[in-house]
Amino acid sequence: MWSWSFTWSILPAILQAIQTTIAATVAGFLLALIGGLLLAFGRRAKNRALSWSAAGFIEFVRSTPLLVQLYFLFYGLPAVGISLSPFTSGVLGLGVHYSCYLSEVYRSGIDAVPRGQWEAARALNFSRGQTWLRIILPQAIRPVVPVLGNYLIVMFKETPILSAITLVEMLAAAKIIGAESFRYLEAFTLVGLLFLLLSYVSSVFIKKLELTWNKQ
Repeated sequence: MWSWSFTWSILPAILQAIQTTIAATVAGFLLALIGGLLLAFGRRAKNRALSWSAAGFIEFVRSTPLLVQLYFLFYGLPAVGISLSPFTSGVLGLGVHYSCYLSEVYRSGIDAVPRGQWEAARALNFSRGQTWLRIILPQAIRPVVPVLGNYLIVMFKETPILSAITLVEMLAAAKIIGAESFRYLEAFTLVGLLFLLLSYVSSVFIKKLELTWNKQ
């Protein structure tokens, strides 16, 4: 049976754990945004060694499970003298894993920019950096904002996997509460509702951002 008194008593612990969930999501997504753009540049590089290396890395990461990558970072790297905290390993794992997906999103946006824009930049004697920053990237990123936002929400919902490397996020906190009290219903329900609420708020924010950019 549902117990409201028990629900209110465990709510502070769940809310405390949600801070870790949000922090890991935001930090991982920022890393993925930057890493994805760098990989997209690498894949478009004229240097074949760099282009093939970037393409190979992207395919390797996308073809292996995130859980295996997290295990490698947290349990494997100490074997070669590199020890990372659960939070750092989680952020790095999420960031690297999703940067490979975001690189393809960026690539599709860049490929959609009309060739005339590149020619116009050359005609105006823009440097390579000016061409990317002032002309190409603003046009390439704007249409892919909804896809980037979807990956943010997916990453947020993937954070429970971080409990596998001992990071106490929302779901891990709910499991601990259930193991101590033998009451799982309230804890898991709270976690599910919080995931739903934050995912919905994120989707609304992304939609407003998309509409705002389209008006400019």
